[in-house]
Amino acid sequence: MYEGKSKILQPCADDNTLIMHYKDYATSLNGKCREEIHGKGKINAAISNLIFRYLEKNNVETHLIEAIDETSAAVKKAEIIMVEVIVRNLAAGSFCKKYGVPEGQRLKNTVLEFCVKSDQLDDPPINISQITAIGLATQSELAELMQQALIINGLLCELFTRAGLQLVDFKLEFGKIGGKIILCDEISPDSCRLWDIKTGDKMDKDRFRLNLGGLLDSYKDVLRRLENVV
Repeated sequence: MYEGKSKILQPCADDNTLIMHYKDYATSLNGKCREEIHGKGKINAAISNLIFRYLEKNNVETHLIEAIDETSAAVKKAEIIMVEVIVRNLAAGSFCKKYGVPEGQRLKNTVLEFCVKSDQLDDPPINISQITAIGLATQSELAELMQQALIINGLLCELFTRAGLQLVDFKLEFGKIGGKIILCDEISPDSCRLWDIKTGDKMDKDRFRLNLGGLLDSYKDVLRRLENVV
């Protein structure tokens, strides 16, 4: 039905449900750099399922229904909003490059950014007036996305801090079911920047982007820490 850089969505007998399968690929530069890392899909699935269950316990509705096996989950079929929400707590990555801010600088307020969800266009940044002008979302939908993003950020910062990790920034995707907006896609070290609080070590996909090595071991460590605090 759909194949992305790191996941495959497949139909199932229930028209309201999809099967989401995590692949063993690490990608960067919007998929231009790609490498198979055996076992990565299993770790990402476990981390994302754990985080989604934690969010649901804290009244954030997600598309997750249940894990099927180590790399697949049943999810609710939703109309995906073609806008990605980027949440930033510390300066890192493209934010530093665009604004000349030192990496790791704590921001005076949480930053919310939007990108068009489009591999073909390389996920370009977009502002609120542009989003509404081309019909990707309405003002009220964007207000809901922003509110949910801030709530999720607060919950995840608390969770990762307990796990000895700094949540630097992360990406969220949302969808609609019957007009109701719910959290979709995944939350994992593929979609978050996570730094060890004590050492500052990068524990996320930057290990692949920056050729640091040890990506799978870092992901396993993130999972172990989360399992110990949830």
